[in-house]
Amino acid sequence: MKKENFTILFVLKKVRLNNKGQCPINVRVTYRGVRKENATGYFVEPKKWDASRQVINSKSFGAINNNAQLDLIKQKIKNSYLSLLLESEDFGVNDVYLKYLGKPLKEKEFVVIYFQKYLDKIYKLIGKDLQLATWKKYNYVNVQVMGFIKWKYKKKDFPLEQITLQFLNEFEYYLKTEQNQGQSTINKAIQRFRKLIKIAVAEDVLNKDPFVLYKPKKVKKDVIFLTTAELKLIEETSIFQPRLQLTRDLFIFCCYTGLAYSEMSRFEKGNIQIGFDDVNWIQMRREKTQRQISIPILPKAQEIIDKYSTDLNLIFPSISNQKFNSYLKEIADIIGIQKRLTHHTARKTFASTVLLFNNVPMEIVSELLGHSNMLITQESYGKVVQRKVSDEMRKLKSKIANSGYIDHPIPF
Repeated sequence: MKKENFTILFVLKKVRLNNKGQCPINVRVTYRGVRKENATGYFVEPKKWDASRQVINSKSFGAINNNAQLDLIKQKIKNSYLSLLLESEDFGVNDVYLKYLGKPLKEKEFVVIYFQKYLDKIYKLIGKDLQLATWKKYNYVNVQVMGFIKWKYKKKDFPLEQITLQFLNEFEYYLKTEQNQGQSTINKAIQRFRKLIKIAVAEDVLNKDPFVLYKPKKVKKDVIFLTTAELKLIEETSIFQPRLQLTRDLFIFCCYTGLAYSEMSRFEKGNIQIGFDDVNWIQMRREKTQRQISIPILPKAQEIIDKYSTDLNLIFPSISNQKFNSYLKEIADIIGIQKRLTHHTARKTFASTVLLFNNVPMEIVSELLGHSNMLITQESYGKVVQRKVSDEMRKLKSKIANSGYIDHPIPF
Protein backbone atom coordinates (compact mmCIF):
# COMPACT_ATOMS: atom_id res chain seq x y z
CA MET A 1 0.00 0.00 0.00
CA LYS A 2 1.49 3.29 -1.09
CA LYS A 3 0.12 6.72 -0.15
CA GLU A 4 0.94 9.49 -2.59
CA ASN A 5 -0.10 13.06 -3.35
CA PHE A 6 -3.43 12.94 -1.53
CA THR A 7 -4.79 16.13 0.09
CA ILE A 8 -8.14 17.38 1.38
CA LEU A 9 -8.71 21.14 1.53
CA PHE A 10 -11.74 23.29 2.32
CA VAL A 11 -11.99 26.41 0.13
CA LEU A 12 -14.44 29.31 -0.01
CA LYS A 13 -16.33 30.35 -3.14
CA LYS A 14 -16.28 34.08 -2.33
CA VAL A 15 -17.81 35.11 -5.65
CA ARG A 16 -21.06 33.40 -4.66
CA LEU A 17 -22.12 35.42 -1.62
CA ASN A 18 -25.77 35.00 -0.58
CA ASN A 19 -28.05 37.69 0.84
CA LYS A 20 -26.75 36.91 4.36
CA GLY A 21 -23.20 37.77 3.32
CA GLN A 22 -22.15 34.12 3.44
CA CYS A 23 -20.38 32.06 0.78
CA PRO A 24 -20.29 28.29 0.18
CA ILE A 25 -17.57 26.07 1.62
CA ASN A 26 -16.32 23.58 -0.95
CA VAL A 27 -14.14 20.56 -0.33
CA ARG A 28 -11.28 20.04 -2.77
CA VAL A 29 -9.60 16.65 -3.05
CA THR A 30 -6.32 16.30 -4.91
CA TYR A 31 -4.84 12.94 -5.84
CA ARG A 32 -1.90 12.33 -8.15
CA GLY A 33 -2.07 15.92 -9.31
CA VAL A 34 -5.77 15.73 -10.29
CA ARG A 35 -8.28 17.90 -8.44
CA LYS A 36 -11.99 17.46 -7.81
CA GLU A 37 -14.06 20.03 -5.98
CA ASN A 38 -17.58 19.66 -4.59
CA ALA A 39 -19.93 21.65 -2.39
CA THR A 40 -20.24 20.67 1.29
CA GLY A 41 -23.61 22.33 1.80
CA TYR A 42 -22.24 24.64 4.50
CA PHE A 43 -21.79 28.44 4.41
CA VAL A 44 -19.67 30.97 6.28
CA GLU A 45 -18.97 34.68 6.38
CA PRO A 46 -15.56 35.08 4.64
CA LYS A 47 -14.09 37.13 7.51
CA LYS A 48 -14.86 34.32 9.98
CA TRP A 49 -13.02 31.64 8.02
CA ASP A 50 -9.53 30.61 9.21
CA ALA A 51 -7.90 29.13 6.10
CA SER A 52 -4.72 28.00 7.86
CA ARG A 53 -6.61 26.04 10.58
CA GLN A 54 -9.42 25.08 8.17
CA VAL A 55 -12.15 26.06 10.65
CA ILE A 56 -14.85 28.68 11.18
CA ASN A 57 -13.34 31.10 13.70
CA SER A 58 -16.36 31.56 15.97
CA LYS A 59 -17.61 30.15 19.27
CA SER A 60 -21.27 30.26 18.29
CA PHE A 61 -23.27 27.02 18.46
CA GLY A 62 -23.79 27.08 14.67
CA ALA A 63 -20.07 27.51 13.98
CA ILE A 64 -19.12 24.70 16.37
CA ASN A 65 -21.66 22.38 14.77
CA ASN A 66 -20.49 23.27 11.22
CA ASN A 67 -16.84 22.69 12.15
CA ALA A 68 -17.78 19.26 13.46
CA GLN A 69 -19.60 18.46 10.22
CA LEU A 70 -16.61 19.60 8.14
CA ASP A 71 -14.33 17.35 10.21
CA LEU A 72 -16.73 14.48 9.59
CA ILE A 73 -16.71 15.10 5.83
CA LYS A 74 -12.91 15.19 5.83
CA GLN A 75 -12.68 11.95 7.81
CA LYS A 76 -15.17 10.14 5.57
CA ILE A 77 -13.26 11.16 2.44
CA LYS A 78 -10.01 10.07 4.03
CA ASN A 79 -11.54 6.70 4.98
CA SER A 80 -12.79 6.26 1.41
CA TYR A 81 -9.27 6.91 0.13
CA LEU A 82 -7.69 4.44 2.59
CA SER A 83 -10.30 1.83 1.69
CA LEU A 84 -9.48 2.16 -2.01
CA LEU A 85 -5.77 1.88 -1.22
CA LEU A 86 -6.43 -1.49 0.40
CA GLU A 87 -8.46 -2.67 -2.58
CA SER A 88 -6.21 -1.40 -5.36
CA GLU A 89 -3.62 1.26 -6.12
CA ASP A 90 -5.11 1.81 -9.56
CA PHE A 91 -7.79 4.41 -8.84
CA GLY A 92 -8.30 8.14 -9.24
CA VAL A 93 -9.80 11.12 -7.48
CA ASN A 94 -13.26 10.44 -8.99
CA ASP A 95 -13.23 7.00 -7.40
CA VAL A 96 -12.51 8.56 -4.00
CA TYR A 97 -15.60 10.77 -4.31
CA LEU A 98 -17.83 7.96 -5.53
CA LYS A 99 -16.68 5.83 -2.59
CA TYR A 100 -17.37 8.70 -0.18
CA LEU A 101 -20.88 9.20 -1.63
CA GLY A 102 -21.57 5.47 -1.47
CA LYS A 103 -22.06 5.24 -5.22
CA PRO A 104 -20.73 2.39 -7.42
CA LEU A 105 -17.38 3.14 -9.00
CA LYS A 106 -17.42 4.02 -12.69
CA GLU A 107 -15.76 1.64 -15.08
CA LYS A 108 -12.27 3.01 -15.50
CA GLU A 109 -11.30 4.35 -18.90
CA PHE A 110 -7.77 3.91 -20.20
CA VAL A 111 -6.02 6.11 -22.74
CA VAL A 112 -5.23 3.60 -25.49
CA ILE A 113 -8.56 1.75 -25.23
CA TYR A 114 -10.51 5.03 -25.21
CA PHE A 115 -8.51 6.24 -28.23
CA GLN A 116 -9.25 2.99 -30.07
CA LYS A 117 -12.98 3.37 -29.36
CA TYR A 118 -12.81 6.84 -30.90
CA LEU A 119 -10.94 5.51 -33.95
CA ASP A 120 -13.52 2.75 -34.43
CA LYS A 121 -16.30 5.32 -34.25
CA ILE A 122 -14.88 7.79 -36.76
CA TYR A 123 -13.81 5.00 -39.13
CA LYS A 124 -17.46 4.73 -40.17
CA LEU A 125 -17.35 8.38 -41.27
CA ILE A 126 -14.65 7.78 -43.89
CA GLY A 127 -15.95 8.90 -47.26
CA LYS A 128 -18.69 10.96 -45.59
CA ASP A 129 -17.33 13.54 -43.16
CA LEU A 130 -13.79 12.18 -42.97
CA GLN A 131 -10.94 11.24 -45.28
CA LEU A 132 -9.04 7.97 -44.86
CA ALA A 133 -5.78 9.95 -44.70
CA THR A 134 -7.11 11.90 -41.69
CA TRP A 135 -8.11 8.68 -39.90
CA LYS A 136 -4.64 7.24 -40.50
CA LYS A 137 -3.05 10.31 -38.90
CA TYR A 138 -5.11 9.86 -35.72
CA ASN A 139 -4.38 6.15 -35.70
CA TYR A 140 -0.65 6.90 -35.94
CA VAL A 141 -0.91 9.19 -32.90
CA ASN A 142 -2.55 6.36 -30.96
CA VAL A 143 0.43 4.14 -31.84
CA GLN A 144 2.76 6.89 -30.61
CA VAL A 145 0.84 7.20 -27.33
CA MET A 146 1.09 3.42 -26.86
CA GLY A 147 4.83 3.59 -27.40
CA PHE A 148 5.17 6.47 -24.94
CA ILE A 149 3.20 4.70 -22.17
CA LYS A 150 5.30 1.57 -22.59
CA TRP A 151 8.51 3.66 -22.57
CA LYS A 152 7.57 5.85 -19.60
CA TYR A 153 5.38 3.68 -17.39
CA LYS A 154 6.34 0.15 -18.53
CA LYS A 155 2.63 -0.57 -19.06
CA LYS A 156 0.36 -1.32 -22.00
CA ASP A 157 -2.12 1.39 -21.03
CA PHE A 158 -2.64 4.28 -18.61
CA PRO A 159 -5.74 5.50 -16.69
CA LEU A 160 -7.33 8.39 -18.56
CA GLU A 161 -8.23 10.27 -15.38
CA GLN A 162 -4.59 10.28 -14.24
CA ILE A 163 -3.41 12.30 -17.23
CA THR A 164 -1.90 15.62 -16.19
CA LEU A 165 -0.03 18.45 -17.85
CA GLN A 166 3.17 16.61 -16.94
CA PHE A 167 1.97 13.64 -19.01
CA LEU A 168 1.73 15.87 -22.09
CA ASN A 169 5.13 17.49 -21.46
CA GLU A 170 6.76 14.07 -21.13
CA PHE A 171 4.94 12.83 -24.24
CA GLU A 172 6.40 15.79 -26.13
CA TYR A 173 9.86 14.98 -24.74
CA TYR A 174 9.46 11.34 -25.88
CA LEU A 175 8.52 12.33 -29.43
CA LYS A 176 11.48 14.69 -29.61
CA THR A 177 14.19 12.46 -28.10
CA GLU A 178 13.06 8.89 -28.77
CA GLN A 179 11.22 9.42 -32.07
CA ASN A 180 13.47 12.23 -33.38
CA GLN A 181 10.50 14.26 -34.56
CA GLY A 182 10.59 17.95 -35.42
CA GLN A 183 8.57 20.48 -33.45
CA SER A 184 5.95 21.02 -36.17
CA THR A 185 5.31 17.24 -36.37
CA ILE A 186 5.13 17.05 -32.56
CA ASN A 187 2.64 19.92 -32.46
CA LYS A 188 0.37 18.09 -34.91
CA ALA A 189 0.51 14.87 -32.86
CA ILE A 190 -0.32 16.70 -29.63
CA GLN A 191 -3.09 18.65 -31.34
CA ARG A 192 -4.76 15.37 -32.37
CA PHE A 193 -4.23 13.82 -28.93
CA ARG A 194 -5.72 16.89 -27.25
CA LYS A 195 -8.83 16.53 -29.37
CA LEU A 196 -9.36 13.11 -27.81
CA ILE A 197 -8.97 14.62 -24.33
CA LYS A 198 -11.53 17.34 -25.12
CA ILE A 199 -13.97 14.64 -26.22
CA ALA A 200 -13.38 12.83 -22.91
CA VAL A 201 -14.19 16.06 -21.06
CA ALA A 202 -17.34 16.58 -23.16
CA GLU A 203 -18.46 13.00 -22.44
CA ASP A 204 -17.86 13.57 -18.69
CA VAL A 205 -15.16 10.91 -18.62
CA LEU A 206 -12.79 13.62 -17.37
CA ASN A 207 -13.73 16.50 -15.06
CA LYS A 208 -11.59 19.04 -16.90
CA ASP A 209 -9.01 19.38 -19.63
CA PRO A 210 -5.62 18.64 -18.00
CA PHE A 211 -3.89 20.44 -20.87
CA VAL A 212 -5.74 23.74 -20.54
CA LEU A 213 -2.50 25.54 -19.61
CA TYR A 214 -0.41 23.82 -22.28
CA LYS A 215 1.09 26.09 -24.92
CA PRO A 216 2.63 24.47 -28.01
CA LYS A 217 6.12 25.64 -28.88
CA LYS A 218 6.11 27.96 -31.86
CA VAL A 219 7.84 26.86 -35.04
CA LYS A 220 9.53 29.40 -37.27
CA LYS A 221 8.83 28.15 -40.75
CA ASP A 222 9.85 30.08 -43.83
CA VAL A 223 7.55 29.98 -46.83
CA ILE A 224 9.55 28.51 -49.72
CA PHE A 225 8.30 29.62 -53.12
CA LEU A 226 9.73 30.35 -56.57
CA THR A 227 10.49 33.87 -57.66
CA THR A 228 9.21 35.12 -61.01
CA ALA A 229 12.63 34.47 -62.55
CA GLU A 230 12.84 30.93 -61.14
CA LEU A 231 9.34 30.09 -62.31
CA LYS A 232 10.17 31.37 -65.79
CA LEU A 233 13.37 29.28 -65.77
CA ILE A 234 11.42 26.10 -65.02
CA GLU A 235 8.89 26.94 -67.72
CA GLU A 236 11.48 27.63 -70.44
CA THR A 237 14.27 25.12 -69.74
CA SER A 238 14.29 22.23 -72.21
CA ILE A 239 13.69 18.86 -70.54
CA PHE A 240 13.70 15.72 -72.67
CA GLN A 241 12.86 12.84 -70.32
CA PRO A 242 9.07 12.16 -70.49
CA ARG A 243 8.68 11.52 -66.74
CA LEU A 244 10.41 14.81 -65.93
CA GLN A 245 8.43 16.66 -68.61
CA LEU A 246 5.18 15.44 -67.03
CA THR A 247 6.34 16.38 -63.52
CA ARG A 248 7.46 19.83 -64.68
CA ASP A 249 4.14 20.47 -66.47
CA LEU A 250 2.04 19.37 -63.48
CA PHE A 251 4.20 21.47 -61.15
CA ILE A 252 3.71 24.57 -63.35
CA PHE A 253 -0.04 23.84 -63.53
CA CYS A 254 -0.21 23.92 -59.73
CA CYS A 255 1.90 27.10 -59.64
CA TYR A 256 -0.94 28.79 -61.54
CA THR A 257 -3.88 27.12 -59.77
CA GLY A 258 -2.68 26.45 -56.21
CA LEU A 259 -4.10 22.91 -56.21
CA ALA A 260 -2.70 20.53 -53.61
CA TYR A 261 -1.45 17.11 -54.71
CA SER A 262 -4.69 15.30 -53.82
CA GLU A 263 -6.74 17.79 -55.85
CA MET A 264 -4.36 17.71 -58.82
CA SER A 265 -4.35 13.90 -58.91
CA ARG A 266 -8.18 13.71 -59.08
CA PHE A 267 -8.67 16.71 -61.38
CA GLU A 268 -11.36 15.81 -63.93
CA LYS A 269 -13.07 17.43 -66.89
CA GLY A 270 -16.16 17.82 -64.75
CA ASN A 271 -14.19 20.15 -62.48
CA ILE A 272 -13.88 22.67 -65.32
CA GLN A 273 -16.92 24.93 -65.63
CA ILE A 274 -17.57 28.16 -67.51
CA GLY A 275 -18.08 30.97 -65.00
CA PHE A 276 -20.24 34.09 -65.03
CA ASP A 277 -17.39 35.88 -66.84
CA ASP A 278 -17.30 33.33 -69.70
CA VAL A 279 -13.92 32.10 -68.39
CA ASN A 280 -13.10 28.51 -67.45
CA TRP A 281 -13.07 27.99 -63.67
CA ILE A 282 -11.93 25.04 -61.53
CA GLN A 283 -14.82 23.96 -59.32
CA MET A 284 -14.03 21.27 -56.74
CA ARG A 285 -13.95 20.50 -53.04
CA ARG A 286 -10.71 20.62 -51.05
CA GLU A 287 -10.00 17.21 -49.60
CA LYS A 288 -8.31 18.61 -46.48
CA THR A 289 -10.99 21.08 -45.37
CA GLN A 290 -13.97 19.93 -47.49
CA ARG A 291 -14.41 23.55 -48.57
CA GLN A 292 -15.64 24.32 -52.07
CA ILE A 293 -12.99 26.13 -54.12
CA SER A 294 -13.47 28.18 -57.28
CA ILE A 295 -10.33 29.15 -59.20
CA PRO A 296 -10.25 30.98 -62.54
CA ILE A 297 -7.98 29.10 -64.96
CA LEU A 298 -5.07 31.30 -66.00
CA PRO A 299 -3.71 30.94 -69.59
CA LYS A 300 -0.59 28.97 -68.57
CA ALA A 301 -2.71 26.45 -66.64
CA GLN A 302 -5.13 26.17 -69.58
CA GLU A 303 -2.24 25.36 -71.93
CA ILE A 304 -1.24 22.41 -69.76
CA ILE A 305 -4.86 21.18 -69.49
CA ASP A 306 -5.14 21.26 -73.30
CA LYS A 307 -1.83 19.41 -73.64
CA TYR A 308 -2.90 16.44 -71.50
CA SER A 309 -6.65 16.36 -72.11
CA THR A 310 -7.83 13.11 -73.77
CA ASP A 311 -11.08 11.18 -74.07
CA LEU A 312 -10.64 10.09 -70.46
CA ASN A 313 -12.43 12.00 -67.71
CA LEU A 314 -9.27 12.21 -65.59
CA ILE A 315 -7.09 14.88 -67.17
CA PHE A 316 -3.58 14.14 -65.90
CA PRO A 317 -1.67 10.83 -65.89
CA SER A 318 -1.33 9.22 -62.47
CA ILE A 319 1.88 9.80 -60.50
CA SER A 320 2.52 9.20 -56.80
CA ASN A 321 3.38 12.09 -54.51
CA GLN A 322 6.65 10.39 -53.56
CA LYS A 323 7.77 10.03 -57.19
CA PHE A 324 6.56 13.53 -57.98
CA ASN A 325 8.79 15.07 -55.29
CA SER A 326 11.70 12.82 -56.24
CA TYR A 327 11.48 13.94 -59.89
CA LEU A 328 11.21 17.58 -58.80
CA LYS A 329 14.58 17.20 -57.07
CA GLU A 330 16.08 16.01 -60.36
CA ILE A 331 14.53 18.96 -62.19
CA ALA A 332 15.95 21.40 -59.64
CA ASP A 333 19.42 19.88 -60.14
CA ILE A 334 19.14 20.11 -63.93
CA ILE A 335 17.96 23.73 -63.91
CA GLY A 336 20.24 24.83 -61.09
CA ILE A 337 17.65 25.91 -58.52
CA GLN A 338 19.06 25.57 -55.00
CA LYS A 339 15.69 25.51 -53.23
CA ARG A 340 14.20 22.21 -52.09
CA LEU A 341 11.25 21.73 -54.42
CA THR A 342 8.16 19.75 -53.42
CA HIS A 343 4.64 19.71 -54.77
CA HIS A 344 3.65 22.08 -51.96
CA THR A 345 6.17 24.64 -53.30
CA ALA A 346 3.86 25.11 -56.27
CA ARG A 347 0.95 25.99 -53.99
CA LYS A 348 3.17 28.46 -52.11
CA THR A 349 4.33 29.95 -55.42
CA PHE A 350 0.74 30.43 -56.54
CA ALA A 351 -0.11 32.30 -53.33
CA SER A 352 3.07 34.36 -53.24
CA THR A 353 4.55 35.05 -56.69
CA VAL A 354 1.40 34.69 -58.80
CA LEU A 355 -1.12 36.33 -56.43
CA LEU A 356 0.33 38.44 -53.60
CA PHE A 357 3.21 39.82 -55.66
CA ASN A 358 0.64 40.91 -58.23
CA ASN A 359 -1.34 42.83 -55.59
CA VAL A 360 -4.16 40.34 -55.17
CA PRO A 361 -5.73 41.06 -51.72
CA MET A 362 -5.10 38.61 -48.88
CA GLU A 363 -8.79 37.72 -48.51
CA ILE A 364 -8.93 36.70 -52.19
CA VAL A 365 -5.78 34.60 -51.76
CA SER A 366 -7.38 32.88 -48.77
CA GLU A 367 -10.51 32.14 -50.82
CA LEU A 368 -8.56 30.77 -53.79
CA LEU A 369 -6.43 28.54 -51.56
CA GLY A 370 -9.52 27.16 -49.85
CA HIS A 371 -8.25 27.97 -46.35
CA SER A 372 -10.78 27.42 -43.56
CA ASN A 373 -10.16 30.95 -42.23
CA MET A 374 -8.17 34.08 -43.00
CA LEU A 375 -5.89 33.63 -39.98
CA ILE A 376 -4.24 30.61 -41.62
CA THR A 377 -3.44 32.67 -44.72
CA GLN A 378 -2.15 35.61 -42.70
CA GLU A 379 0.09 33.40 -40.54
CA SER A 380 1.52 31.66 -43.59
CA TYR A 381 1.96 34.58 -45.95
CA GLY A 382 2.30 37.63 -43.69
CA LYS A 383 6.06 37.71 -44.27
CA VAL A 384 5.51 37.48 -48.03
CA VAL A 385 3.45 40.66 -47.84
CA GLN A 386 6.23 42.30 -45.81
CA ARG A 387 8.69 41.33 -48.53
CA LYS A 388 6.40 42.90 -51.13
CA VAL A 389 6.29 46.10 -49.07
CA SER A 390 10.09 45.98 -48.73
CA ASP A 391 10.50 45.65 -52.51
CA GLU A 392 8.20 48.60 -53.14
CA MET A 393 10.06 50.73 -50.58
CA ARG A 394 13.36 49.78 -52.21
CA LYS A 395 12.03 51.02 -55.55
CA LEU A 396 10.90 54.23 -53.86
CA LYS A 397 14.33 54.78 -52.31
CA SER A 398 15.96 54.24 -55.69
CA LYS A 399 13.57 56.70 -57.29
CA ILE A 400 14.32 59.32 -54.62
CA ALA A 401 18.07 58.74 -54.93
CA ASN A 402 17.95 59.17 -58.72
CA SER A 403 15.58 62.13 -58.91
CA GLY A 404 16.30 63.82 -55.60
CA TYR A 405 12.64 64.52 -54.91
CA ILE A 406 9.34 62.80 -54.24
CA ASP A 407 6.33 63.20 -56.50
CA HIS A 408 3.58 64.82 -54.45
CA PRO A 409 -0.08 64.64 -55.34
CA ILE A 410 -1.63 67.88 -56.55
CA PRO A 411 -3.70 69.41 -53.72
CA PHE A 412 -7.38 70.12 -54.31
